[in-house]
Amino acid sequence: MEFYDVVIIGGGAAGLTSAIYSCRKSLKTLLIKGPHPGGETALTKNIENYPGYEKGSGSELMDSFERQAKKFGTEFIEDLVINVSKKSNKFLVKLESNKEFESKTVILAFGRKRRKLNIPGEDKFLGRGLSTCTICDAPLFAKKVVAVIGGGNSAVEGAVELSSIAKKTFLIHRREDFKADEITVKEMKKKKNVELVLNTMPLEILGENFVTGLKIKDLKTNKEKTIPLEGVFTEIGYDTDTTIVKDMVDKNELGEIIVDLKCKTKTPGLFAAGDLTLVPYKQTVISAGQGSIAALEAHKYILELKRK
Repeated sequence: MEFYDVVIIGGGAAGLTSAIYSCRKSLKTLLIKGPHPGGETALTKNIENYPGYEKGSGSELMDSFERQAKKFGTEFIEDLVINVSKKSNKFLVKLESNKEFESKTVILAFGRKRRKLNIPGEDKFLGRGLSTCTICDAPLFAKKVVAVIGGGNSAVEGAVELSSIAKKTFLIHRREDFKADEITVKEMKKKKNVELVLNTMPLEILGENFVTGLKIKDLKTNKEKTIPLEGVFTEIGYDTDTTIVKDMVDKNELGEIIVDLKCKTKTPGLFAAGDLTLVPYKQTVISAGQGSIAALEAHKYILELKRK
């Protein structure tokens, strides 16, 4: 059975940065990437807020991360992890393909799964006028008419942010009341260019090459209509699936993995970085920073093992 110093689960910004830092510490490193390499960043059509990367696609940025990780010696495998366990000071990582690896440390960096609307046009227009992150992509929709779908803090805060950027913002919510903090809701209602469309559900995202409209249904009258617009933001939440590590981590009320400032979980030698952790502002640059911390702490942990 192959034995590694570090096994990284996830091929997004956090995982790839962890790989770069691990290899530069001369640690034998394996990165297991799933069916969507590059993570959430790779789904972003335009990135303008990553330092040193003035403009380009998220997939291009993640490709450069991966090239750099390979340059320093990271081994890659595309597979799905089904279980991680620990015995004594060794981790056992089992894959869907029945392969198994042992390692001194494991870094969890597999991100979180965005909740989907499950309506026509959602997959087609992702990155083509449809965004799942208002804080990331709002500046790309300056002076445009957009819609935000959702009723929690992310949706309401997104509408507030867009009020100073977009020409007009429709807030689409299937209920009358909001889950968001009342103070944030009050702030949103003061914005003259934010129109609330309540008791309404989205039916279809429309367009050809890019978004041109949103088909909606009034849940009280059952009437349908189309809103012409150029952008749609879905802010309906994310899910973090941590079943592969079972009781090895603690989670908060949002399902995010609890880590300390050094990216440590409650299990010694098991680290977590990126969007799956409780660290706020799910941004590529933040995930990369966490990835570097996790790798440096993994190196420190391995040195401490040698001293015992």
